[in-house]
Amino acid sequence: MKGKLNLFQATMLRWRDLHPYNAVHVVRIDVPLDGARLRADIEQELARQGLTGFALDVARRRYEYTGGAAHVDLRRVAAGSNPRATVQAEIERELNAPFAREGRIEPFRFFAVDADASFQLGVAYDHVVAGGEAIVALLKCIVDRHCGSEAAPAEPPERYPPTYGRLFRRQAGFALRGLSSLRGTAASLRKSVRPRFPGGRDPRNAVALFRVHAQDFARFGGTAKAWGVTRNDLLIAILLAALSPFVGEARRGQRRHEIAVASIVNVRNDLLPGNDATFGQFLSSFRLSHPVPVGIPLRQLAQDIHAQTGRIKRGKLYLQTLLVMRIGGALWRFLSPRRRAVFHAKSYPVWVGITPLDVSALWQRADGNAPSPEYWRVVPTGPLAPLVVAATTDSAGLALGFSFRLAAFSREDIARMGADVLERIASLAP
Repeated sequence: MKGKLNLFQATMLRWRDLHPYNAVHVVRIDVPLDGARLRADIEQELARQGLTGFALDVARRRYEYTGGAAHVDLRRVAAGSNPRATVQAEIERELNAPFAREGRIEPFRFFAVDADASFQLGVAYDHVVAGGEAIVALLKCIVDRHCGSEAAPAEPPERYPPTYGRLFRRQAGFALRGLSSLRGTAASLRKSVRPRFPGGRDPRNAVALFRVHAQDFARFGGTAKAWGVTRNDLLIAILLAALSPFVGEARRGQRRHEIAVASIVNVRNDLLPGNDATFGQFLSSFRLSHPVPVGIPLRQLAQDIHAQTGRIKRGKLYLQTLLVMRIGGALWRFLSPRRRAVFHAKSYPVWVGITPLDVSALWQRADGNAPSPEYWRVVPTGPLAPLVVAATTDSAGLALGFSFRLAAFSREDIARMGADVLERIASLAP
């Protein structure tokens, strides 16, 4: 087979043996739904980009796109009186529906939520095959084809990127210097509250969608700039503040008293500088933690987070996460299924993961005259964190897709938490 999976993809292979590790993107298209033509456009675009005939060899961690015609089963759903609730239910359904484990796999499933004058096109995909930016590029091409855009079609992408061996060779200095940070990471792990995974039971993911509208999002961005932090730093601080009551007060004064967050990082530019066209997955993550004391001002919390993320980014310490993944992979084979289900919660405690993606910038990079449409994105929790927030910037503002383990949070918990996040953002000073 032509391609080899990288370290993050190999980790996802292990995770999807415990529960489907799918992600879902949904884009709004402001024309009436013509199901037959849409299916044909999707099939033609997949074939044009060479994303057909996918085959996966799990044991060797190798894959190949063997080509041929695409065969898309487009599922059509009526939007009903509450289109967002319908989209949310479809995302949740797709998040929990497995793809074939190996062999010849169709790694994409498409659905359309029909609202008469417009529709929302969704794609669920096996997260092993691609990261979010690759799926945005694919959906952009499908939307352009279906809507008759005059933009020149993008060149078919390269489908067999190098693995992270090249990444470590290119970034050898950072990787070696970063080894000194492992002692601090170990200390942080010992101080972090372990998330709730009752025996690893009930791995189902549930979904909740929230939106920060453009006016509030503009104020959010202005506040981050005024405080000298990034938008991601501020969002992490708000999530920690909203999450803290659910972690509980019993941690105060205990050895384990910090709440840990994992933030996804795109390492494409570290691996393939200047290359925006390759289809695949180029992910790592970094971990940070904070005690979130009662009454801490949000500005201070955001600046504390910024101090941690700044140090991580300057030293490219997210490369160390990949080394941890390699160690975890070596240990995984010796664990029973039950111990695998709780391995990360005990050894690498994280309460929430955040995965930011600026769809607006990606959409305009492909076609500078086209504002990004309304866009939703949800990614799976996996065994690492009981809650993951996909933060997606589009022309309408900021879409927050919460996926959460029902073993850890109820739907009412997440409804309260999401409402708290929106209220905190809305109350930021202009």
